[in-house]
Amino acid sequence: MPHRTATLFDPVHAGDLVLANRIVMAPLTRNRAPDATPNALMVQYYTQRASAGLIITEATAISQQGQGYADVPGLYAEEQVEAWKDVTRSVHAAGGKIVCQLWHVGRVSHTSLQPHGGAPVAPSAITANTKTVLLKDGVPAFVDTSAPRALQAYELPDIVHTYVAAARNAVQTAGFDGVEIHAANGYLIDQFLKSGSNQRRDDFGGSIENRARFLLEVVQAVTSAVGPGKVGIRLSPVTPANDAFDPDPQPLFDYVVRELAAFGLAYIHVIEGATGGPRELPERPFDYTGLRRAYRAAAGKGAWMVNNGLDKNLAQQALGDGADLVAFGRPFIGNPDLVERLRKGKVLVESDRSTWYGGGAKGYTDYPALKSA
Repeated sequence: MPHRTATLFDPVHAGDLVLANRIVMAPLTRNRAPDATPNALMVQYYTQRASAGLIITEATAISQQGQGYADVPGLYAEEQVEAWKDVTRSVHAAGGKIVCQLWHVGRVSHTSLQPHGGAPVAPSAITANTKTVLLKDGVPAFVDTSAPRALQAYELPDIVHTYVAAARNAVQTAGFDGVEIHAANGYLIDQFLKSGSNQRRDDFGGSIENRARFLLEVVQAVTSAVGPGKVGIRLSPVTPANDAFDPDPQPLFDYVVRELAAFGLAYIHVIEGATGGPRELPERPFDYTGLRRAYRAAAGKGAWMVNNGLDKNLAQQALGDGADLVAFGRPFIGNPDLVERLRKGKVLVESDRSTWYGGGAKGYTDYPALKSA
């Protein structure tokens, strides 16, 4: 019998996660959590999208130091954890599965968001050539990031501990099905990985092995705390987002996934190309098939998730090429019932870009599902 290629609508296991289909809602920052605390509007937003095989929440700060944008949620204060319970209960009641993306932005922040107005932290004191989002009277404004200070080696165990504390808050208290470690898009872990932002001369800089050390320490600690089958990780080998750059990403990320193979993670989530931009970057060539093969050759068993600019046809092609899960980001904004629309071949609604960051229900929870369209 010839092997049948899985479809987007077939169930799949990802570690301990049993998913009804292979369509994943990618993390999407929406800046609608005043005081870094989830609210009723967020409960509605995620519940509307519970037909996804898996929801990955918007990036969620593991500490105040990890905050980099106005009105994004956290998972470090008791009131935040309690508020997330309402989200997970509602998503589960609607039949969905949801994991929380754990986030430390590193240098992609602003002094006004940091404890006591201090400088953001980073592997090296190199300012990111990028913007962050602050809100004034509810209106988002893009501003330059602040100059960071270099982390001392003795500070790193405390940051690892905050990842662990946030993971426990997520899984053991808030009711999430798991967590995703955000190691992509030029944020703290990615800053350690890539030589453009890591010019350290200690055990966390220089060689590929040293630059990957912080990531692997976080993964070791988080998987030990909540179980590897409840942990995924997000990587972005070549995206220029947030001034992320490494001149030789292939051996770096081949090494990373070979090391990750030993942990028994639920999934590896890979952004192909530029986050939110082109899938192909001629100036930054990368072999994603080779990356997956490196992971499998090292006996990695986690589900392989692909992301970035995929439509239904490309998504199905990705499954045929060996992916297990396909993440959709922006299409989920205007199409809360994206799974059903893809299943029926319906035209997708274009979301209103002016409402992506900050605001209220408009452009957030007011997109109709098919049955009421």
